[in-house]
Amino acid sequence: MPSAPPVPAPPRAARAAVGTWFFVNAVLYTNVLPRLPEIKDALDLSNAALGTALAGGPVGALVAALWSAPLIRRLGSGRVAAYGLVALAAGMAGVAAAPSWLALAGVLFVAGGVDAVVDVAQNAHGLRVQRRYDRSIFNAFHGLWSIGAVSGALIGSAAAGLGVPLGWHLAGVGAFFALVALVSARAMLPGADDDDRTPEEHASAGRTRIPWSRTALLLGALGLLAAAGVFVEDAGASWSAIYLREDLGAGAAVAGLGLVALQTTMTLGRLTGDRVVDRFGQRAVTRAGGVLIAAGMGAALAFPSVPSTLAGFAVAGLGAATMVPAAYAAADSLPGLPAGAGLALINWLLRVGLLASPPLVGVIADAAGLRTGLLTVVAAGTVAVLVAGVLQGRRR
Repeated sequence: MPSAPPVPAPPRAARAAVGTWFFVNAVLYTNVLPRLPEIKDALDLSNAALGTALAGGPVGALVAALWSAPLIRRLGSGRVAAYGLVALAAGMAGVAAAPSWLALAGVLFVAGGVDAVVDVAQNAHGLRVQRRYDRSIFNAFHGLWSIGAVSGALIGSAAAGLGVPLGWHLAGVGAFFALVALVSARAMLPGADDDDRTPEEHASAGRTRIPWSRTALLLGALGLLAAAGVFVEDAGASWSAIYLREDLGAGAAVAGLGLVALQTTMTLGRLTGDRVVDRFGQRAVTRAGGVLIAAGMGAALAFPSVPSTLAGFAVAGLGAATMVPAAYAAADSLPGLPAGAGLALINWLLRVGLLASPPLVGVIADAAGLRTGLLTVVAAGTVAVLVAGVLQGRRR
């Protein structure tokens, strides 16, 4: 009897490369945030002027996100991710050289566009690696992004505290992490992105003719799921400290713990979520996450206090941990779409949600109070429960 062909070893080096890209992507962005007060003072900007300049990043991301799929098909997701990170490092370093509001907004517009392309490419390559493993490893990549975000903020804070000149700081960090991204690229998977799709996926794409209307509905549902995830994240980033401070009377030190609670549990959920997804399936995990978000924040808002609110944000962060990765993975596996197209569309919809979240909560808060505005988090959890049916169930 002929022996069975050997099972190929999982590409551990490629997995490490993708994890490095996620980490570097987050570091390059959050590394600048602690030094925004210096940039504001150096350019003599008002709060409104700084805010509109910072909006250049999300606007650039919306413009560029849909171009990521053609780039991936032409160059490959690994090259786009690695060389895109080099361009992002240069763009973020250019923030220090901006001589005016217009230049700052322009630099951030370009950096936001590059970041959107990198985001799609690194997720596409991460899903390629996951197919080789034949089990879930994708959530851990997003967990490394969260760790990178905290690390970048710490680096920026340390540089500001030590009085390192802004130009030297951003140029040095950018050059170092650009080199890290390029070295990691040596371990990326070879070949085209479609090479790692399973025979079943190729056959499904070739035989199945899904009406565009149904594909659009699926993409819309996945976009809602991704937007729900970022609504929860933005609630912690934009509103938790204000709610704890102004509505509940927490001290300045305690008010910042809402974001810490949410990000900590979200990171832990992403680092451990792959085993849970393999055990129960993405559909069940997402539904349970939506219930956690709605119940956790609902209870915190129904019985307002500092401890209950911190617990509510922590539970919501855990519930939202796997939502964005789930939407990305499901969109990338939709049959009939070119490589990277599903990811690009979900990335675009996600960023629309990220842009819409702060003003929506702000308008509701001005009309009825921030406690009422934070009910949008409960609504986000409810949306996740309702649309989770489009995700894959447990594998047999």
